[in-house]
Amino acid sequence: MTPLAIDVKHLNKSFEGKHVVKDLSLQIQTGDIFGFLGPNGSGKTTSIRLMCGLLTPDSGEGTCLGMDIFRQRKEIKQNIGYMTQYFSLWGTLSVRENLSFLARLHIVKNQKQAIEYSLEQLGLGSRQHQIANSLSGGWKQRLALAASLIHSPKLLFLDEPTAGVDPAARQEFWQILYRLSTSGVTILVSTHYMDEAERCNKLAFLAAGELLVQGEAANIIRSQGLFALQVTGGDLLLLEKHLYSHPAIVQVTRRANALYVIGKDLALLESALSSLPSQYDISRSTMSLEDTFSYITKSHHFKKDVR
Repeated sequence: MTPLAIDVKHLNKSFEGKHVVKDLSLQIQTGDIFGFLGPNGSGKTTSIRLMCGLLTPDSGEGTCLGMDIFRQRKEIKQNIGYMTQYFSLWGTLSVRENLSFLARLHIVKNQKQAIEYSLEQLGLGSRQHQIANSLSGGWKQRLALAASLIHSPKLLFLDEPTAGVDPAARQEFWQILYRLSTSGVTILVSTHYMDEAERCNKLAFLAAGELLVQGEAANIIRSQGLFALQVTGGDLLLLEKHLYSHPAIVQVTRRANALYVIGKDLALLESALSSLPSQYDISRSTMSLEDTFSYITKSHHFKKDVR
């Protein structure tokens, strides 16, 4: 069985009397890309920092890379990489100079070889002498990732890594993450992009410091027992207001020229829409991850562990 990169139980953390992380228990397999989702202020970043030894929990227990998160925090820090949401390297230094400085800071063995390898793996060779501040968002992102990998960490923490980056750069970035995952690097990704969440092996969804659901995306969707019908045609704005009053309908989402009407009982859902005028077309639809998480957020009492 693949060893666990992270194994924590009942972690809690408060700041100035505010309970930020509540009784968090989580296991993450080595080599997984694990996504953390949740509204702003939900405790995503704090949870990851607790698990990685960057913050000390108020209570609980656990290991990161086989090391105790209370007693071996220094050792853990030496084996993890951290990429922040905002570019935080030295803007007046070149790409190579940034990597060289960080290699010395981490006391990397064979520094020249490590720098050349990072430049090659991230496709930065042609820009190695370019000043960091002159890079586009996508290239700054690559440099930040190269910087977080210069000391060959076994675990990588990415905090909203593709915020503000164009779709093509995001696609290329994820291809790099897959290569790292295949090589055995465990990756924790904090994101609010649903298409990125679907790229992760496993997901955890937090709200108000509480872990509401975790598991594979398909299993999370299935676990909620929701059904969706797509409605097109007619006055969708007026229809949306009308549908919310029906007890069988738990959620209505508008996307482009369609409404997605969601409920827990398919027969009752179809019955609720059966009396609509002929100008509306009704068909079955699959539940999306975004709609599922929206439902979970609204139904905060849910707390399930989906394997």
